[in-house]
Amino acid sequence: MKSIHTEKAPQAIGPYSQAIAAGGLVFSAGQVAIDPATGELVAGDTAAQTRQVLKNLTAVMAAAGTGLGQVVKTTVFLKNFDDFAAMNAVYAEAFGDHKPARSTVEVVRLPKNALVEIEAIAIVR
Repeated sequence: MKSIHTEKAPQAIGPYSQAIAAGGLVFSAGQVAIDPATGELVAGDTAAQTRQVLKNLTAVMAAAGTGLGQVVKTTVFLKNFDDFAAMNAVYAEAFGDHKPARSTVEVVRLPKNALVEIEAIAIVR
């Protein structure tokens, strides 16, 4: 088992790793739309936040030696399910023809009052 860390994604805001690699898989922590350069949540709507979340997730996966194309499962947490279409459009753009299994749930509150959070499991080759 190996802890994954990169400066290109937000630092953990609690006692956890950005991701853990184990058994040929990488399990990411949930990523919210924090800009790693400023440590602040990016301004904007759910689409803008989803773009930053996926940038952060891409950086964590790269640090683990994998990428979005190797993701097998994601979980998306939305503050408001009415924003599903906005999140989904950005998500579809990022993943392209690759369509990992996914669960999407509405939650009452996310860290830093974010609008979206995404975690992923990917294969490490």
